[in-house]
Amino acid sequence: MNTQFNIRPAKPEEAGLVLDFIKKLAVYEKCADEVVADVPTIHHSLFVEHSAEVVFAEEDGEVVGFALFFHNFSTFVGRKGLYLEDLFILPEKRGRGYGKALLKYLANLAVERNCGRMEWICLDWNASALKVYRSIGAIPMDEWTVQRLDERALRTFALSD
Repeated sequence: MNTQFNIRPAKPEEAGLVLDFIKKLAVYEKCADEVVADVPTIHHSLFVEHSAEVVFAEEDGEVVGFALFFHNFSTFVGRKGLYLEDLFILPEKRGRGYGKALLKYLANLAVERNCGRMEWICLDWNASALKVYRSIGAIPMDEWTVQRLDERALRTFALSD
């Protein structure tokens, strides 16, 4: 059987599907309780404000994965970069090269858009993803740590004296 595989941009009417994949990713990452986004917020952020973009991976017309990304800026390179926020393939569809295909699609997009680099973070326990990343030439940035102000800390700090 020949499988048809396709990668395509998400459509505005698919904000709910985007949120479904975000929730599936959150379950996989063991942080489902952290998802507070809803369909109107996703729709507004992606398709009105254009804060980020989403592409879907399809197998025979069925969505089997997604990637959410946006542009950042590197002062050292002096150009924008492509930042991959989320990549998720349905568990039963893994091992078929779909994640790698999404990464390649985004790498090509980054080249087309004259990005200086492409970056993302990965949980240190996600050995299968890390193996894929090493196989495509990604370099771990071990000397860097992610710092975060969540919404509560952000507001507290912003309003402090």
